[in-house]
Amino acid sequence: MSTLAGRVALVTGGGRGIGRAIALALAEDGADVAVNYRRDADAAAETVAAIRALGRRAEAYAASVDDDDAVTAMVDAIARDLGDVDCLVNNAGIASRGNTVEKTDPAELLRVVSIHALAPHRLSQLVLPAMKKKERGDIVMISSVATLHYGPRGAPYSMGKAALEALAFTLAKEVRHHGIRVNVVAPGLVETEMGRRLVKAGGVDDIESLHEQMPFGRVCQPEDVANVVRYLVSEGGSYLTGEKINVHAGGTL
Repeated sequence: MSTLAGRVALVTGGGRGIGRAIALALAEDGADVAVNYRRDADAAAETVAAIRALGRRAEAYAASVDDDDAVTAMVDAIARDLGDVDCLVNNAGIASRGNTVEKTDPAELLRVVSIHALAPHRLSQLVLPAMKKKERGDIVMISSVATLHYGPRGAPYSMGKAALEALAFTLAKEVRHHGIRVNVVAPGLVETEMGRRLVKAGGVDDIESLHEQMPFGRVCQPEDVANVVRYLVSEGGSYLTGEKINVHAGGTL
C-alpha cells in the first residue's frame, strides 16, 4: 500500500528544481499533488504530467505566494479539485541580490522576506482549519543552511529563512495536539537553476566542476532534499515535529 495514499499535498514552487523533486516523490508515495508555480507554466505542466503518469491526480496552480488573493483562491481551488490539503510544503523561494546591508534596496528586502516567511505564514493559516480535521497533517518548511553561518551580502535571504524557521518551531508547538507535524528541511548548495546561478555569481561557470570538492563526491541533488521530505511526512516520521534537518552532508569539506 502507498504510504501517502489518500493524502493531498501542496508544493509551492513545485514546477522546477527542488519543488519538482518533492512533488514527484510525494506522488510516488501515493499522494495527489497540487503544483504551485509563479511564471513557468510549461515546467509546471510537465511536472503535472509526470505525476499523472504515476497514477496520481495532479493539477497546476498559478499564484505568486506573496499575493494574498491569489493564494486564497488557489487553496479554495485545490479543495474543489483534489480535496483539502493535509501536506503543505512551503518551498517557493527567490535569491537576494548579493548586496551589503547598507546597499540593499528596501523593496528587495520586503519581497524576499515576504516570499520566504510571510507567505508560508499565510498559507499555513489557510490550510490549517481543514488540516485539523484530518487524521494527520504535515507542514514542511524548506529553509537553508544559510541560517547556520549568516554569510555577508545575503541579509534579505538569511532574514527570510530565519523567520521561516521561527514560524515552523512556533507552529509546531501550537498544532501538535491536532496531529499536525511541522518540520524544517534546510539544504545547502543544490544542483538546480538557482544553484547554478549562485555559483556562477561566485565565479564558477559549471556547477558540475564542484562535484569532487563536495562530500560524497557530488553536489546535493534535488532528490536528496525530496527524500528527507518524503520521510518526514511518512509514517516513519510520525514522531517528529519541531525539528530541522540540514541536507548538506555534514558541511563543506
